[in-house]
Amino acid sequence: MDARAGESGVAVEASVTGPPVEVVTRAVPPAAVAKAGPTALVLGGLSLSHLLNDMIQSLLPAIYPLLKQAYSLDFGQIGFLTLAFQLTASLLQPVVGLFTDKRPMPFSLAAGMLLSLCGLLLLSHAGSYGLLVMAACLVGLGSAIFHPEASRVARLASGGRYGLAQSVFQVGGNAGSALGPLLAAFIVVPLGQPSVALFAVAALAGFVVLSLVGRWYRDRLRSGAARGKKGGTGTRALPRAKVVGTIAVLLVLIFSKYFYMASLSSYFTFYLIHRFGVSVQQSQLYLFVFLGAVAAGTVVGGPIGDRFGRKVVIWGSILGVLPFTLALPHANLFWTVALTVPIGLILASAMPAILVYAQELLPGRVGLVGGLFFGFAFGMGGLGAAILGEVADHTSIEFVYQVCAFLPAVGLLAAFLPRLEAPKAA
Repeated sequence: MDARAGESGVAVEASVTGPPVEVVTRAVPPAAVAKAGPTALVLGGLSLSHLLNDMIQSLLPAIYPLLKQAYSLDFGQIGFLTLAFQLTASLLQPVVGLFTDKRPMPFSLAAGMLLSLCGLLLLSHAGSYGLLVMAACLVGLGSAIFHPEASRVARLASGGRYGLAQSVFQVGGNAGSALGPLLAAFIVVPLGQPSVALFAVAALAGFVVLSLVGRWYRDRLRSGAARGKKGGTGTRALPRAKVVGTIAVLLVLIFSKYFYMASLSSYFTFYLIHRFGVSVQQSQLYLFVFLGAVAAGTVVGGPIGDRFGRKVVIWGSILGVLPFTLALPHANLFWTVALTVPIGLILASAMPAILVYAQELLPGRVGLVGGLFFGFAFGMGGLGAAILGEVADHTSIEFVYQVCAFLPAVGLLAAFLPRLEAPKAA
């Protein structure tokens, strides 16, 4: 039996060496949570820094049309840029998460932001495709360090409302991703590639915020508040094979969602320009509409999961989005943009629920779960961008959206997910 401290102030014991996998949780009394410190400020700081981090990394795909013209790139090279960034993040995030599960590093959050800053500055002055790839890798490395530990701190500061905490944390990232194209349209496109360096101010602000969050986290570790205290107990057992199979299903769900989202985040501007003849700036504004919907969907997904159960949210995000994805390739400009709103809302609502579901499945492994799922999401986004870029080069950008329309149907595998928790009372 392996005993660990839960990242919400919940002590956890888990046996993962053989069947069945037994989960025993000891809840922390409310008084212990109240003494934990200014958790609302910590969640706010994490959300703000997530906004800044993802705003920086979203600048790369936002300026793809600019880079494509300046460096005479084809869609395959554009896809490889996304692959370099997201594969760097995806491969390293589980490693970072596993390491910090055993040895928490409070100030690694700020260090990750500094790496993103370096990638940002290199991106602004890159004079060749090779340097663009290197810049993408640096930004990916910064994200790999940031996400697993930030997810752990969000759970630690949740006060037991894990879905809400993940929503607050993730909405910052999605809002940042939505701001990237908007800022690119009004700053980078008119001023050119060197103006990317202006966003160094955002990276420095994120570094300051994460340094303060790191101090709070360090103090929690030193005081022992993160170790939990005895209280009521609850026991749940799942066979080891069931745990492995459930994780596999969750990863397939991530695949279907992020592969589809890669088609929009990386190529939606090209689709609008090619099919409807809009300008680059107009296409960025339309992309902002989709990414804003993604941010809004993240807000509602966590609290609904806390109230009705994670599986309800996961199912809803699958069955609800399919009609809209099937309709999008056949719509005119107005309805194409309009359809991206429910697509973004519904798709994004599942991620907080999926992440908390996995954390409940593997208690005491919050860093590993965060690294694995954020990393896999990044990887699927990068792989999707690379594959879809090649498909677009050999067929057409319209064909990409006709094929991707069916991807959310893969998520019907959610039928195999076991129910882990009962709905919470209001």
